[in-house]
Amino acid sequence: MLSQLRAAATLLGILTILLGILYPAAMTAIAGAALPEQAGGSLVMRDGQPVGSSLIGQAFAEGRYLQGRPSAAGNGYDGASSSGTNLAPTSAKLADRLKTDGEAMKAATGASTLPADAITTSGSGLDPDVSPAFAELQVARIAAARGVEADAVRRAIAENTTGRTLAVLGEPRVNVLAVNLALDALAPAPAAPAAGTPTASAATPAN
Repeated sequence: MLSQLRAAATLLGILTILLGILYPAAMTAIAGAALPEQAGGSLVMRDGQPVGSSLIGQAFAEGRYLQGRPSAAGNGYDGASSSGTNLAPTSAKLADRLKTDGEAMKAATGASTLPADAITTSGSGLDPDVSPAFAELQVARIAAARGVEADAVRRAIAENTTGRTLAVLGEPRVNVLAVNLALDALAPAPAAPAAGTPTASAATPAN
């Protein structure tokens, strides 16, 4: 009995060291050497300071910025509370919100139809991208707010649009943070941004 316990404890100790310490440390070191940007969180820098991640969305409520899809993470784009709404497709609350938000979006943009991501939330609530169609809906507003030509805004969007992965997986997508940094470079915002983000704004809570 004692010999069996000793063997089990020895095996546990060896596996703990190998799989709990050495293996994770080795993978971390390899990832840091081979893919330093991704291993560091895919941070986006401006003037030597991190302003966000290309993988995590953040709130942009001001008219001069490209805005992401609605977020149900906390009070909106809360990285500490990543989540969707968990409302079922048959939920009356969800239907009412989609109808209200859809009517408001159509009134603001003049569009007769809307891309799904214009009014629906993502599963994580931290989606960093929007569809090209949703980005196009915002071109006129951004151009007017910044006093630039609409084509200049479209170029910033096109330059930060990624196609389907391997040409077949997923859908084309526009990175919101990258576009907004490009817009600030094109026509700087009149107000100084809050530290750590290109804009100081809070997302409207989405349910």
